[in-house]
Amino acid sequence: MAKDRILIVDDEANARQALETLLGEEGYEVASAADGEEALALLSSFEPAVVLSDVRMPRMDGLTLLERAKAQHSEAAFVMMTAFGTVETAVKAMRAGAENFLLKPLDVSAVAVVLEKVLEKKRLALDWESLRERVRERYRIPNLVGEAPELQSVLDVVRRAAPTRATVLILGESGTGKELIAQALHEESTRRDKRFVKINCAALSETLLESELFGHERGSFTGAVGRREGRFELADGGTLFLDEVGEISPALQVKLLRVLQEREFERVGGTQTLKVDVRLVAATNRDLAGEVASGRFREDLYYRLNVVAVTLPPLRRRKGDIPALISHFIDKYKESYGKDLRGLGPGTLDALLAHDWPGNIRELENVIERAVVLAQGPFLMTDDLPQTLRGPRAVAPTDSAAAAIVPGLSLYDIEREAILRTLEKVGGSTARAAEILGISVRKIQYRLREYASGKRGDDFENDKFGAD
Repeated sequence: MAKDRILIVDDEANARQALETLLGEEGYEVASAADGEEALALLSSFEPAVVLSDVRMPRMDGLTLLERAKAQHSEAAFVMMTAFGTVETAVKAMRAGAENFLLKPLDVSAVAVVLEKVLEKKRLALDWESLRERVRERYRIPNLVGEAPELQSVLDVVRRAAPTRATVLILGESGTGKELIAQALHEESTRRDKRFVKINCAALSETLLESELFGHERGSFTGAVGRREGRFELADGGTLFLDEVGEISPALQVKLLRVLQEREFERVGGTQTLKVDVRLVAATNRDLAGEVASGRFREDLYYRLNVVAVTLPPLRRRKGDIPALISHFIDKYKESYGKDLRGLGPGTLDALLAHDWPGNIRELENVIERAVVLAQGPFLMTDDLPQTLRGPRAVAPTDSAAAAIVPGLSLYDIEREAILRTLEKVGGSTARAAEILGISVRKIQYRLREYASGKRGDDFENDKFGAD
């Protein structure tokens, strides 16, 4: 059975033919092109899993091909082939989204090793995406993400209460997603085809709030130049969401109680009694039971609102949901900001999990949006986070581009990160990188060949072909 499809792009006919023969014998389905323009035409018809492309070619070079393929949303992974003299270009290609690179003259065994690693990474990514979609399908009412037992209890109540007309009171700290729960109650109800109307009771003065809720007649107060329908009328047949309901004045509490009891009201300055069929959902970050005990909130209104109550847990008590929420927000913002993001860099998730999130999900969303805006590569790094989330750390020397030491990495991996990141900072100059790292140019060149071969040892000098 044939393996994955590989597209070889190289203007040198002998090298191209040698690779076709090698990969064909390995069982891959192979196609080839002499330059980027020819390869671009093959991407949609051949649909390769991997594009093995030379960097320097006439008409369209490998970097341009990579950029054009990404712009066309090609799913192919790119492995770039380059000579020592163009290491800087190879580093640029990695930043642009290439998965790996091979140094010319090519090592036969290294080609097979690198291809297998790239393909394995693609398979794992597909498996992860499939798992993520299954999790979302199982645990999400639209726009709600999480597996924490406390959240699942809330969603269970939402599913059972949504088809009824019962008033629901949503409790929880600011930023926990109370509006999303209200929206879910509407979307899961028989009223979903009618309006979902919302109003923030804390954002308006008493006079304006009364007018917004119940409407007004012409001339009822200064500035009332005509009749206006209120939110209750607009929500007739649908759902009205009163956010921060604990902020309304005692006088308005009386009028709200009447609507809940009698399903009727009059506009401000009017005498006509209006009937409405509205499902009311209210939310507050206040302790309404405590407000009742202190006399600041009517007890009878409290019980009218509290027919079905749900309390959203703060994010600090459901940290297991943070990875799923991060993924959700990355997906949400990478499209709007035109970023090709694949996930989190080393240490980023640890920093996000260590934070207590006093602003809850709203704060997390803000942090991830900020990181997406600032991201310079395919991963969100700790440097993309606000300083308060990064914690105290030593200031690195100006010329140092070594990677941070991550617990669990071998010395070999730490050295590899230091060399590659330093080369990236100095534009691919092996001499400058050697000076910063305090090692010889020859050692850097040796290590680059070793990294490109996928091996650790001295046997990667064998079976070479295809030099520029």
